[in-house]
Amino acid sequence: MNQRARSQTDGSSSSRPDHSSTDVSRETLSAPEEGRQLFGEHVAAVERYAELLATAGVERGLLGPGEVGRLWQRHLLNCGVVAPLVPAGSDVCDVGSGAGLPGVVLALFRPDLRVTLLDSQLRRASFLSEVTSILGLANVEVVRARAEDHPGRYDVVTSRAVAPLGRLAEMVAHLCRPGGVVLAIKGQRAETELKAAARRLPALGFARSSIERLGEGIVSPPTTVGRRARRAPRGRCAAGRTGGGRARTSRRRPRRAP
Repeated sequence: MNQRARSQTDGSSSSRPDHSSTDVSRETLSAPEEGRQLFGEHVAAVERYAELLATAGVERGLLGPGEVGRLWQRHLLNCGVVAPLVPAGSDVCDVGSGAGLPGVVLALFRPDLRVTLLDSQLRRASFLSEVTSILGLANVEVVRARAEDHPGRYDVVTSRAVAPLGRLAEMVAHLCRPGGVVLAIKGQRAETELKAAARRLPALGFARSSIERLGEGIVSPPTTVGRRARRAPRGRCAAGRTGGGRARTSRRRPRRAP
């Protein structure tokens, strides 16, 4: 049975992230110019999240100590540049959310989204609930459950370093509404994984797949995203990209199922 994660979860190590014992400089956690450029008016909230990751996130083993110095390039900017692929007003499920990447970043950057942070581990779900409360994220819900067991349906499903693309598609196909998209932040093996999964994807309801590289000039290397669109019902259009926070919905007729 799915368990809704609360701000104070039974069995968690503490009711609030305690970062008093971690020495992290403000300069390290302040947004670089690229971060201020990307996040704009939301940058202060993302900086606060960076502080929680660098302190409580490290103390609880959700982030390695060596990652603190590259929080912005490797994690926050890497996730933030995915936002233009998410249509305005979408219901989003971040599968295997872990420390909240990319789900918390999207929720902070895009208040128009309704974001579910999905993770099966109590330790992670407790941290996510506490972070959500501290950051005042009214557009976020934390659910402790395995992706395979979660009954929700969403416009957009996100993941980051959860599973190879073929396995991930099997895990989340039921979570993605017809006409919705799965956005998987991947590394250098993205194209190889997509080719290996090509025959399985149509049987799971995915009509189109592509590899996209985002954030040129903002994050180095650019973020690689495996993008898979589920077939839309006849007479409806699949979820499209947004630009500058506004959705641009494709006017193409959906392809018929083979």
